[in-house]
Amino acid sequence: MSIKRTLLATSVSLGLTAGIAAADSHAKTITIATVNNGDMVRMQGYTDKFTEETGIAVEWVTLEENVLRQRVTTDITTKGGSFDIMTIGMYETPIWGANGWLVPLDDLSAEYDVDDILPAMAGGLSHNGTLYAAPFYGESSMVMYRTDLMEKAGLEMPKDPTWEFIAKAAAAMTDRENEINGICLRGKAGWGEGGAFITATANSFGARWFDEDWKPQFDTEEWANTVNFFKDTMDASGPAGYATNGFNENLSLFQQGKCGMWIDATVAASFVTNPEDSTVAEHVGFALAPDTGLGKRGNWLWAWALAIPAGTQKQAEAKEFIEWATSKDYIEMVAANEGWANVPPGARTSLYKNPEYLKVPFAQMTLDSILTADPNNPTVKPVPYVGVQFAAIPEFAGIATEVSQEFSAAYAGQQTVEEALENAQEIATEAMEAAGY
Repeated sequence: MSIKRTLLATSVSLGLTAGIAAADSHAKTITIATVNNGDMVRMQGYTDKFTEETGIAVEWVTLEENVLRQRVTTDITTKGGSFDIMTIGMYETPIWGANGWLVPLDDLSAEYDVDDILPAMAGGLSHNGTLYAAPFYGESSMVMYRTDLMEKAGLEMPKDPTWEFIAKAAAAMTDRENEINGICLRGKAGWGEGGAFITATANSFGARWFDEDWKPQFDTEEWANTVNFFKDTMDASGPAGYATNGFNENLSLFQQGKCGMWIDATVAASFVTNPEDSTVAEHVGFALAPDTGLGKRGNWLWAWALAIPAGTQKQAEAKEFIEWATSKDYIEMVAANEGWANVPPGARTSLYKNPEYLKVPFAQMTLDSILTADPNNPTVKPVPYVGVQFAAIPEFAGIATEVSQEFSAAYAGQQTVEEALENAQEIATEAMEAAGY
């Protein structure tokens, strides 16, 4: 229901005898903004069970990733009050928590077992030791590849590949006549889309966003090597139009059998191995994200998490939903209905001690990938920021969105990589100077 329709329904009800009942019903409805990723869509399918158990109705606003980030950021900074729960991540949570924009989750029930949350996830969703968002699922990134195509190419995927091997394998698996791209990667503009991927990749090439004095570093050889490698590899072995492909576009391509390799969120593993959705489900292998031998892998660390904006009038109902959706019981419910491969991963320690879950072919690789990402030491050279595929400062989202647009323009052939990096350096320098760094 839209805000306009809600206001209309409320105003009409005030003039009716049933006004009190209608107001009570309205108070029992919460509105949740979320991303259109598969696990979130699956959660919506179980919402009726939550309503049956609690009497609390749920209205969903489901948005594409870039749009979600823009909507929830605008809403919380302007105190718009459109949502009772927001789906946010490790970038926003500590910053918004420090600003007092989120309700602390420091009084969750004993049954919820907050200590069971994986330390990497709890740490990234806290400020000064206080949890401000509960992880629905946690992720890193890893290589997902077609075992049949790798074998056909006469190659064997190492558990810990290099970027050099990835480029070689991508070229060998590319079959343009049969619409098979050797590799599918994010080129889509957006700090959390293609921006996240190229930043994590840059870490493994020895690049960094800022030096220890907060000076942007896009004019370095390391960044040039990163972006040129990405573009050269994707031009040679990637799909047409890769400059506009993000997570969901590449997921679709992989499931259709049009990608030899896909390096992306570990959470995608359950979708590419699900025979109901994926035409290549029986031929998928996994490996750690690549490196260049410098000691850092090109994987990120993230959680899509549920948080309560401080302005909500339905704090109790919102907390009740968060406890339900991010609980051990929810995981058990999904496992019972859809199998252990389809439960939300990467959030709870107990999941990785469950022998049934550890039978899932990607379970251990997901955990290994999460554990190799270090937000406190994300790069080869020292940096003043925390965060793997982002720098945890308020200015980052705006800067990185513009920088990612420059990179996408280079991928699309609208400018050279050199021009994109020059523009990125200028954008970042002006923004950081304006912010007083």
